[in-house]
Amino acid sequence: MRRKLLMVGRSRYSLPLSPSLRRKFDALAEELDLHVLGSAARVNGSDPRFSLVAPVRPRIADGPAFYALLPFRIARELREQQPDAVLVQGAPETALALVGRSLARSRAKVIADVHGDPRAATRLYGSPLRRALSPLGDLLARGGLRHADGVRTLSPFTEAAVRRAGAEPTASFAAFMDLGPFLSPPAPLPDPPVALFVGVLERYKGVDVLAEAWRRAAPRVPEATLHVVGRGPLRPVVEGLVAELPGQTRWSESLPTEGVARALDDATMLVLPSRSEGLPRIVVESLCRGRGVIGSRAGGIPDLVVDDDNGLLVEPGAPGELADALERVLSERQLAERLGTRARTSVDPWLATPEEYARQVRELVEKVVS
Repeated sequence: MRRKLLMVGRSRYSLPLSPSLRRKFDALAEELDLHVLGSAARVNGSDPRFSLVAPVRPRIADGPAFYALLPFRIARELREQQPDAVLVQGAPETALALVGRSLARSRAKVIADVHGDPRAATRLYGSPLRRALSPLGDLLARGGLRHADGVRTLSPFTEAAVRRAGAEPTASFAAFMDLGPFLSPPAPLPDPPVALFVGVLERYKGVDVLAEAWRRAAPRVPEATLHVVGRGPLRPVVEGLVAELPGQTRWSESLPTEGVARALDDATMLVLPSRSEGLPRIVVESLCRGRGVIGSRAGGIPDLVVDDDNGLLVEPGAPGELADALERVLSERQLAERLGTRARTSVDPWLATPEEYARQVRELVEKVVS
């Protein structure tokens, strides 16, 4: 008999699903009787496996409304779906799922799915006003992790974060990532050199640190360019950098997946000076394209990047150290080539098929339910 699983998260889904998400959820549906509770992005059709919450207007009210109503929505799904287990993305969300389970008087097991530092969501993401919610967020995260029936993590960093909260991981495995456009043989390094940043323009990504580092490094490597890809609330930081160094800075607000792959091929290396990360997908994509990574010693970046092997590691929030690393890689082609060669071979342990991911989820559910 297949186990019934309810997956819950803030993730925004568009229907019909993209080909990569369809592969993922089709594989999960082969292993489990699956239902998903999430947020709606664009809906042009239906999928009986999904219950999607429409966004609330004004936008500033969308998040608070989603989380305030989440226990009641989970309780409704528990009564209707009668799952054996609930896999909840995020530690605070797990606490809300436990409330929902009590409301529904359900015996379903609740499993926390931890992708990053549980403390970061209210400190480094979104509006600065969220920082006022840090004490509540920390309380919910600790309670969710300690009272969950199981905990799934992604990497050594997330395992350590769970243990700091007083819980023990039940299983640790990476999520499926559709990396098709990134798996062809890597292209030669460009000439002249290019540094690439890809990510949302938020404080936790350290884009302000990157801007200050580039102001210091650019005069030392006058032939080099920084290409920034992303949009977000810190766009004035990038706008100022482009205005100040127009000949050495490019900015693309968004690129499709194939465009990101081409941008990596056109780059010498990826730079990711984040203050917090889970297991950053863009680093995996960069390693697949044979591009070394300059990253901060933050979150899950050191799980993927080994200093002076497939990249260089710097302290988060240290623009001087980041500037020195940028100068090294952009001015020493031999170093960039060595890091890129190791990058491609080092990524293999993080590559999983949808079927492998689905099997690991099923085994996690079986372990917790049993």
